[in-house]
Amino acid sequence: MKVLVLLFAVGFPVVSVAADCEKLTSLTLKDASITSANTVGAGTFTPPDGPQNGPYKTLPPFCRVHGISKPSPDSQIEFEVWMPVSEWNGKYFGIGNGGFAGSIQYSLMAAALHNGYASSSTNTGHKGPATDGDWALGHYEKTVDFAWRAIHETAEKSKTVMQGYYGRTPRHSYFSGCSNGGRQALVEAQRYPADYDGIIAGAAANFWTHNFAGFVWDQQALDAAPIPAAKMPAIEKAALAACDALDGVEDGVIDDPTRCRFDPAILLCRGAESDTCLTAAQIGALKKIYDGPRNSKGEQIFPGYVPGGESGPGGWSRWITGADSQQAIFAKGFFANMVFQNAAWDFRTFTFDRDMKITDDKSARLFNATEANLKSFKNGGGKLLLYHGWSDTAIAPTNAVIYYESVVAKMGPKQASEFVQLYMVPGMQHCAGGPGPNSFGTNPSAAPSDPLHSMALALDRWVDQGVAPEHIVATKFKTGANPESGVVRTRPLCPYPQVARYVGSGNTDDAASFQCEVPKLR
Repeated sequence: MKVLVLLFAVGFPVVSVAADCEKLTSLTLKDASITSANTVGAGTFTPPDGPQNGPYKTLPPFCRVHGISKPSPDSQIEFEVWMPVSEWNGKYFGIGNGGFAGSIQYSLMAAALHNGYASSSTNTGHKGPATDGDWALGHYEKTVDFAWRAIHETAEKSKTVMQGYYGRTPRHSYFSGCSNGGRQALVEAQRYPADYDGIIAGAAANFWTHNFAGFVWDQQALDAAPIPAAKMPAIEKAALAACDALDGVEDGVIDDPTRCRFDPAILLCRGAESDTCLTAAQIGALKKIYDGPRNSKGEQIFPGYVPGGESGPGGWSRWITGADSQQAIFAKGFFANMVFQNAAWDFRTFTFDRDMKITDDKSARLFNATEANLKSFKNGGGKLLLYHGWSDTAIAPTNAVIYYESVVAKMGPKQASEFVQLYMVPGMQHCAGGPGPNSFGTNPSAAPSDPLHSMALALDRWVDQGVAPEHIVATKFKTGANPESGVVRTRPLCPYPQVARYVGSGNTDDAASFQCEVPKLR
């Protein structure tokens, strides 16, 4: 079967001929093989890990390719490439993984396909839930695959598959990921700047070794003075009372928590302990978590968390408090299986002098993506969009500011402004959720959108047409990220260091009532 495909380039369409999808199984790949290649009919795809739902039922026909890459004897990197049978836009969108990965991100690939992109995703070399790190114990090469190799392998192999199908490689390639996916994004920009022309790095766990040390710091603080999840609403309420109005609008969101001077001591129990107050020991633990991990010399290892976002489904009760918190699970998965190779490792034994050095010596080169010199990426025409929620309780949000400012310092303000922007998102928790507007299209969406409301489409336009975003409008829906549930509020997200400021009139739930400006010095 031969299919004519229109490739929309800047200024004129290019006609290409797609090969038979099924014949791609004979494609020759370095250290990899294609295990299956099949044309999937419109609306017929059912993911192997779940039921067919709306986004899959409306998919156009596509060529689905599954492959396995083996860059080492212990590697088993599974990846998939999805390519529109017709109306390919000539571009490629790579999808990142959260947590410890372990699965292919079918729903995000489907969203990219809806927008005309070819797309790819990988399990990074192992199968399992994103909270499971046990696979790494005794498997150094699999750890390398997860840390950096699998994402690069998938980018290279995917482009070769597209060449085999369309007779050409994509004219532009993009990547988007959040959390570990944000780290993957920065690994690509730093190690393999030619893989992608445009990159979105959200809530990046790029200072991986120190970020995970921060998890241990928090768990040690709470081990000495547990703070029940039931107390989180009282903590957040007190933080909002102290800082919500600083931006001129009381909306349940602290616009810039770094300007907040919230002292948890105001919550000290004056009588019997209850869910509305904290003991002296709990106040001490809370202050340690806000301050962040330090070594015996008092040197900051990683920034602490900021006030706001303590309650809610994505707040402290999920990430920080309790023996089964996400922080406790991820710290165990990393340090036990990837650093100390000891399944019985206990976070209580970790020291921030000796063990921090051991961790960095062994793992920093593998995992960390903190290089500020992005000259090669910029010189190749690359564009980078960073974002981070101010109410993130998984990765301290000021980490994004620190990395961005390191790039500006290294590259120079003018050079940096030509290829990188940072968007700090008030009231957003880890990658999504939270009390503030948190939907702004960090990946292509199945729902109609435009560059003003979609970071992914804004990135595409910046790369493709040279038009940098001036701001991006974020939306808070009544239910999650579901547009059909109705809109609660919209708000512009501004390139850092600009912030959205109310103009003094108009609906405070409407983005049109705000403008981006650089805040006055404190």
